Amino acid sequence: MTTEGTGILERVIRLAIAHRWLVMLLALALAALGGWSYQRLPIDAVPDITNVQVQINTEAPGYSPLEAEQRLTYPIETALAGLARLDYTRSISRYGLSQVTAVFDDGTDIYFARQQIAERLQTAKGQLPPGIEPSLGPVTTGLGEIFMYTVHADEGVIGPSGEPWSPTDLRTLQDWVVRPQLRNLDGVTEVNTIGGYVRQIHINPDPARLVAYGLRLRDLLDAVARNNANAGAGYIERSGEQYLIRVPGQIESVDALLDVVIAQRDGLPIRLREVAEVVEGSELRTGAATENGREIVLGTVFMLVGENSRAVARRAAQRLEIVNRSLPDGVHATAIYDRTELVDRTIATVRTNLWEGALLVIAVLFLLLGNLRAALITAAVIPLTMLMTITGMVQNRVSGNLMSLGALDFGLIVDGAVIIVENCLRRFGEAQQRLGRVLEREERFELAASASAEVIKPSLFGVMIITAVYLPIFALSGIEGKMFHPMAFTVVIALVAAMLLSLTFVPAAVAMFVSGKVAEHDNVIVATAKRLYAPLLRAALRWRMAVLLVAALLVSASALLVTRLGSEFIPNLDEGDIAVHALRIPGTGLDQAIGMQSLLEARIKQFPEVERVVAKIGTAEVATDPMPPSVADTFIMLKDRSEWPDPRKFKSELLRELEIAVRAIPGNNYEFTQPVQMRMNELIAGVRADVAIKVFGDDLEQLMALGDTVASIAQQVPGAADVTLEQVTGLPVLTVTPNRDALARHGLSVEEVQEAVSIAMGGRSAGQLFEGDRRFDIVVRLPESLRTDLDRLADLPIALPVAEDSAISQRPGASMTPAATYVPLGELASLVIAPGPNQVSRENGKRRVVVTANVRERDLGSFVDELRTRIGDGVELPEGY
Repeated sequence: MTTEGTGILERVIRLAIAHRWLVMLLALALAALGGWSYQRLPIDAVPDITNVQVQINTEAPGYSPLEAEQRLTYPIETALAGLARLDYTRSISRYGLSQVTAVFDDGTDIYFARQQIAERLQTAKGQLPPGIEPSLGPVTTGLGEIFMYTVHADEGVIGPSGEPWSPTDLRTLQDWVVRPQLRNLDGVTEVNTIGGYVRQIHINPDPARLVAYGLRLRDLLDAVARNNANAGAGYIERSGEQYLIRVPGQIESVDALLDVVIAQRDGLPIRLREVAEVVEGSELRTGAATENGREIVLGTVFMLVGENSRAVARRAAQRLEIVNRSLPDGVHATAIYDRTELVDRTIATVRTNLWEGALLVIAVLFLLLGNLRAALITAAVIPLTMLMTITGMVQNRVSGNLMSLGALDFGLIVDGAVIIVENCLRRFGEAQQRLGRVLEREERFELAASASAEVIKPSLFGVMIITAVYLPIFALSGIEGKMFHPMAFTVVIALVAAMLLSLTFVPAAVAMFVSGKVAEHDNVIVATAKRLYAPLLRAALRWRMAVLLVAALLVSASALLVTRLGSEFIPNLDEGDIAVHALRIPGTGLDQAIGMQSLLEARIKQFPEVERVVAKIGTAEVATDPMPPSVADTFIMLKDRSEWPDPRKFKSELLRELEIAVRAIPGNNYEFTQPVQMRMNELIAGVRADVAIKVFGDDLEQLMALGDTVASIAQQVPGAADVTLEQVTGLPVLTVTPNRDALARHGLSVEEVQEAVSIAMGGRSAGQLFEGDRRFDIVVRLPESLRTDLDRLADLPIALPVAEDSAISQRPGASMTPAATYVPLGELASLVIAPGPNQVSRENGKRRVVVTANVRERDLGSFVDELRTRIGDGVELPEGY
């Protein structure tokens, strides 16, 4: 620092002492601003490192994974090519669902990205099948799942139907009572539901009666649609009044639906009740939820990007208490996962560390400075610096979390202040000893200014050197930047704030408050340290070459040890709870999966450390996490450690015991992780585990063979756990393949056969039944007893074109709707059950399979290095792979 710079700093110090009261008031104002900012500081457990991404979900019931890839995924991926700031795309094509994830460069505005995609999807609709509508996923991140709750009824409580509350009743309450109130909360972007049954009104036709009356399934759909609508007819004016004209025709009850006229035969109306049953039913669900082995209805609250997770989770918990007042007696909405608990645990750890660090620094100051007022002035720098740092964090939208607040070191913060205060005390003591009296006011002020200016140069150099160490962190980008920028920003702000206080507040406070007699002498601690250090210093100077040689040897040995250090991105945050990814054989039915999950949860619940076990099976209503029914996310909520039989038991030991216990249950494979960690891994890289090996190529069978080879190699690497190959094949599919020659003989098209099978097996909506604000789909499909009997599917009657039987329509007294004749489905198509692809994954337009693994009892860096070496030596890739 130049002489001119030192002179400027000295003038600043003298100005601060001259306007000391203004400095004190400014310090108090900054403290008050910091207190106000503290109330608005976003609080979270860790920085949100999720990249900027948008999910495009497209549902197409009945599409196989290959068809979904060909007709949905590929056109959407092609439409997204060339978007501004697009980094890459990845996709999953499953039965009836395509999900494309577009990842953008860091810093891209999420709403700009969504607007671009929305525009491209409008142009891509022409390439998609008719009636297919892509939708964008919620505006959230990997830390967006902040609150989960269940809707359940007490044992023996009677519902509105006169029977115990059913899963359908509970799902109806969730959809129309609980969810709407939570979705309107500030900071909530979506409330996703899984479990229970969505209520529908089912029209279950009797195929034999349809044949007897010469009706088709399409006739039922058209008749219900024609008789379930309201119409307006404008208005008329009469005697100065305006009369609005309406023609109500909306069906208001199941009885009214049964009376709908489908057709006429011989002048008599054929009503719906004569050919079909109308019953309360449910949609074909894609997912379920369980708790402690029983089915439940589970809701998940998603936080809007950029919101304060702690504040939003608290609002959700408070609103849930209000929602409970509006629920029927015996029905409750209960929170089972609240991000606030994780955040509070993390912040409590940070708070404890900060308080202990501050108290330790203050205690050392008292012991070493030997002056109570001087020690208090130095200690006051800590809270003032913290409050100023919090103001800077709020203004720059940096959240308080384990990385940002946990990086603060109070020893560094008070370093400059200690130097200034100690030198002022030394100069005061020397001056009083020389003059033989207590310093007068002006003398004290002048001496404080000169003493502070004397050491301000080394003090600022120390702060600048420490600050310079953190500056390269700001050059990090991507996930690394998002993780470490808050830490570097917080530390730099704190150091700058401490430096400003050392220039202004500390000299002014010393000049004002350190009055009276000041003794300049070493206290017992310093004197003892000097007595011990002095002979060591003399010996080191006498044997300086030996000391230098030993130091060089120690540095060399340390350099060798560095090469043996392991490496991790960051240590895993102990979230308290455990997440288990349970995988079953592809094609496992939802009911079978629920039964297997109940066994798993019953076994886990036997552990005394476990409070509850909650699982999501399959895909929820909004496909933020598309999983087949054969896959379940199991969340193990642990009790407080004080309630454990052995509170000192390590969590890693509990994990080993859990793994041994669950692997004894046949038919399952598992991956152990943590809730937030699992979700963030999935959103960042599309996988849930610590390590993923992606194999790219075109042929799925070849990819599976290569994946098996990679998985076998990964299992042999020390530290590998939960090694799993992505489930790509093995999904049993019943394929109804039309025989085009047979269709031609009967004058039928492929579409007519497809429509008949689709309505009969999958169901088709014919409108809606309204009950106040609630609305329920009216669906035409075969009774469940016939749908599940595949042997009788070949007997499904397919109506022939009416023209082929025109004589019937020309008979005297024929019906207004010509009767149809039929041919069994088995004469028009072949029915074959065979395994097919379970899913097709793509990245940047290329097919891939993924081998995943978790790493235990070893650092991640060395594991990946060894795995790369072994794969490079042991896997021979064909051309193009």
